[in-house]
Amino acid sequence: MGPSFSSLSPFSSSRFAGWVLLAGLAGVVGLDAGCSSSSSDGAPAPATGAPGMPAPGATATAPGTAPTPPGTVTPPGPTVTSVRVHYTPTSAVTVPPGQMGIRGSAGPLSWDKSVPVVVTMPGLYTWSSPDVKTDLEIKPLLGDTWSRGPNYHVKAGATVDIYPHFVAQHGTVAKQYPSFVSTKLPSTRGVWVYLPPTYVENSESRFGVLYMHDAQNLFDPALAFGGNEWKVDETLDAGAEDGSIRETIVVGVENTADRMNELTPTPDASEGGAGGKADQYLAMITDEIKPAVDKDLRTVATREQTGIMGSSLGGLVSAYAGVRHADVFGLVGEMSPSTWWDNTMILGQVSTSGGPMHPAKPARVYVDSGDSGPSSDDVTNTTELAARYRTVGYVDNTTLLHVVQAGGQHNEIYWAQRLPAALHFLLGARPD
Repeated sequence: MGPSFSSLSPFSSSRFAGWVLLAGLAGVVGLDAGCSSSSSDGAPAPATGAPGMPAPGATATAPGTAPTPPGTVTPPGPTVTSVRVHYTPTSAVTVPPGQMGIRGSAGPLSWDKSVPVVVTMPGLYTWSSPDVKTDLEIKPLLGDTWSRGPNYHVKAGATVDIYPHFVAQHGTVAKQYPSFVSTKLPSTRGVWVYLPPTYVENSESRFGVLYMHDAQNLFDPALAFGGNEWKVDETLDAGAEDGSIRETIVVGVENTADRMNELTPTPDASEGGAGGKADQYLAMITDEIKPAVDKDLRTVATREQTGIMGSSLGGLVSAYAGVRHADVFGLVGEMSPSTWWDNTMILGQVSTSGGPMHPAKPARVYVDSGDSGPSSDDVTNTTELAARYRTVGYVDNTTLLHVVQAGGQHNEIYWAQRLPAALHFLLGARPD
């Protein structure tokens, strides 16, 4: 039997179950009638009714055979099950020796011996069989090295495309743009990028992108506020290993000394009139950072695989982005958002989502808070924020997940604790 994901991964299934509990998650192709055909030498085929062809309405038969009775249906051929393995190793890894093969849970495959695959083209290996009678679990191998992560599921008669990795266990984190200059929001800042394990190893793979704020707090305790990071790379590495979180690229946008102004949609009199640059900040992401990322990296640029996420003021600006830029961000994560800002202005904004002013809506929204600490983590206002999402059509545990962490406070320690379940909801599990 192929190795189970729990034996490969330090990110145990029981640990992930705890996070879910915390979150409250219990062809045949033919010519059209109007198309012309040509003979094998490229000359036009004779027209119907021409010499040597049957008259209109007649049926052609081979010499000495009886004509096929009208209405006869030719039985279909056997249904073919196909697995297409996309894999070209990058220069960043040393691949194990041996040929690409595949094993599976039922005939004509087995877990004991690899079946060779056909090199269809460089980077594409195909296995097909008309003899699959039941749904399969399968895994590709390079020589004797299994692909990492859980088994893939294949339905009988289906064609499945998979993008495996065999060696890489960790993604990479780097300051991709050390001094990113914006004209939309006149400023210079660093922009960090996390690339998942399959991206690092397999150059055939492409991924969606999650844009996150306050990059200093995401990856490195030496840079993070109070020395407590979100553990974004560790969480996504573990999710890649056990398949609980779909691999994604993370783009972390650094904050600046002007953070309060940049991450707020409107001025707030209670904060001395500070705030109001969120539209410029989001224009920097959508019009400047995102185009650079999509140009430089192997991304899937659709809104369905593009997300935005942050905490505190970063949660506020993420909620605002979900209203104003739902055509870009289909996934929105709001951790302990500053719902209180400017007399809870974000509540009114969310209430317009999907309406005449803002007809597009994000596909999924994650909202959370704690309930403890000096501010009780703004739990009352944020619970109302979740209610506003329901009034515009969001459904709990399907398109909306609202979490209140008992004892949770407004800091990175608790955001890191809630991150795995949040990403599982927003990104989903690894697709088969």
